[in-house]
Amino acid sequence: MPSALRSPVALVLLGIASVQLGASVAKSLFDDASPAGLVLVRLAVSALVLLVAVRPALRGRSREDWRVVAGYGATLGVMNLAIYESFARIPLGVAVTLEFIGPLTVALVGSRRARDLVWVALAGAGVVLLGAERADLDPVGVLAALVAGAAWAAYILASGATGRRWPGLDGLAVASTLAALALAPVVLAQTALGTDPGLLDHRVLALGAVVAVLSSVLPYSLEIVALRRLSAATFGILMSLEPAAAALAALLVLGEQLRTAQWLAVACVVVASIGATRAARTPAPEGLVAGGA
Repeated sequence: MPSALRSPVALVLLGIASVQLGASVAKSLFDDASPAGLVLVRLAVSALVLLVAVRPALRGRSREDWRVVAGYGATLGVMNLAIYESFARIPLGVAVTLEFIGPLTVALVGSRRARDLVWVALAGAGVVLLGAERADLDPVGVLAALVAGAAWAAYILASGATGRRWPGLDGLAVASTLAALALAPVVLAQTALGTDPGLLDHRVLALGAVVAVLSSVLPYSLEIVALRRLSAATFGILMSLEPAAAALAALLVLGEQLRTAQWLAVACVVVASIGATRAARTPAPEGLVAGGA
């Protein structure tokens, strides 16, 4: 491994770039396949890789263990489906900025200091700036991004509960599998009816597998290595760069241009996230890297 990539900070930044590159590739495929179809490919490939690599122990699990991991899988599925539906309708950078309100809220909920209201106000200013551009934004796409943010917040909480009952990445492997199995009947029915023929295209399947590696497998692997030598506070601050990384990836890969007000909105949410993370200083939630994008 090159010496520059031995740094845990570099690993996290590489993971962020990988996630957003994967999101951009996924969005480029929406003319050929539905967001739900691409989410299924992403979840299925990720689940397969995790099941082979982790080999989760399933015997002896209690009903509560399965209830918790099923809830984790539900949040994972909703988060991915909602953000992909949002990507299909509004600029990627805007969608991720709106989605990031979810984990930002989680970081601020435990706050007991009045000065942390500054971060709330700054994040609110970002949302208002995006609202000022509402004439150019599909309301369904905006709503889908907010749903993805709420699911991301629930995912963060569910990941903690799952981690206490399932060791290592066992819970993530099982949750990914459950999410893929839940979505499969709907997508396969659409494919059979001819309303979503994309999954019959080898090119779409191949690129969908690439999206799975870029958006899930690679960033999770980098995250695990980085967190062995990185504080939770530093990790959270780096993750706050996600909205800006999404906007830059969309600009470079898809040619999506943001207006000045939208760039300011992204900056507001990034700064608010950094401030909230520094204030909270809680352990980094498992799975935060590969959130909704």
